[in-house]
Amino acid sequence: MSLIKNNPMRGGNKFKLGVFGANADGCLSITKHPDRWMAEWDDVVAAAQISDRAGLDFFLPLARWKGFGGETNARHISYETFTFAAALSGLTQQIALFATVHTLIVPPVYAAKALATLDHASHGRAGLNMVCGWNQPEFDMFGLTKPDQVYDQGKEWFEILKRTLSGEAPFDFKGDFFDLKGVCGAPGSVQKPHPITLSAAFSPPGRDFAAAACDCIFTTFNTHEDAAATIADFRGRVEKADGNAGLFAPVHVVCRPTTTEAEDYYESYAVTQTDNAAVDQHMAMKKKMSGSHDPAAYDLYRKRFAGGAGSYPLIGTPGQIADEMIRLNQLGFGGLALSFVNPKDELPYFCDHVLPLLTEAGLRQ
Repeated sequence: MSLIKNNPMRGGNKFKLGVFGANADGCLSITKHPDRWMAEWDDVVAAAQISDRAGLDFFLPLARWKGFGGETNARHISYETFTFAAALSGLTQQIALFATVHTLIVPPVYAAKALATLDHASHGRAGLNMVCGWNQPEFDMFGLTKPDQVYDQGKEWFEILKRTLSGEAPFDFKGDFFDLKGVCGAPGSVQKPHPITLSAAFSPPGRDFAAAACDCIFTTFNTHEDAAATIADFRGRVEKADGNAGLFAPVHVVCRPTTTEAEDYYESYAVTQTDNAAVDQHMAMKKKMSGSHDPAAYDLYRKRFAGGAGSYPLIGTPGQIADEMIRLNQLGFGGLALSFVNPKDELPYFCDHVLPLLTEAGLRQ
């Protein structure tokens, strides 16, 4: 009989940590630095296994189909996320493995079958990151146009996915976006009622969708003051939706023995050696189509978009980074999705020197 394991996203560490974006070139950075992540498979496996052995909670991929131009054509190289997570399920022991899925591109019945397969292959460690979508040039590759009510489409998509994963008797579904007959999905998922779910959200409709549908909500912020307001807003939406979602944030990390080393490295990869044309295109597309950031972020924080797709920076010594994580937890974040210029090379130092400090602070076991 297969050993069913607890998904570490359910219980376990008070403050969850995972690696974000290792399935794509650059991870979240847009840089020409020689350390740049190329997402070669053996390196990805090494990063996943380092994370797994260190007790990190999750491994979260991007869903990308097209690059952002420039010299590097950042994110042009990426692995499809269901097969990515399933391949890693046999090479890891305890870490949660997410698939990231565009609800407009992947039909919900197919997604349910793929997710159930991943949940069985990983013995209950599967997770689903739902992206309702913003990148029309990617949708053009599939002959699709984003609907005006993209989150209403996402709600129907998720309802079909849940019912399919339950393994209930065949059902019909007729909504504004889907008209399905005789849907069934045995064997269903290991986790009940379904694998852990998350969605990244910043716009008001996105926040409402995530609050209603997800166990975890990822959101961006610029400052601690912004974060406090965002967290308060989300808590109200989650309560209104009668949900229980935890709030997480993406961050990019440079952890070094001294502050000077960390800041010099950040300046080197995110300013001196950034791929400016790719950063310009990424920011322009995000600003026009995604609604994923405060509009002021594009003018004030260009370095953050080069450094980590507009996420919040954690730059400094292990003690400084641990202290900042403690502050973010005190603000109300339940965890962070971490990106690095090169996860394989940088994770060992981070895990060896930051995680013990978080354990001492009572945030991790």
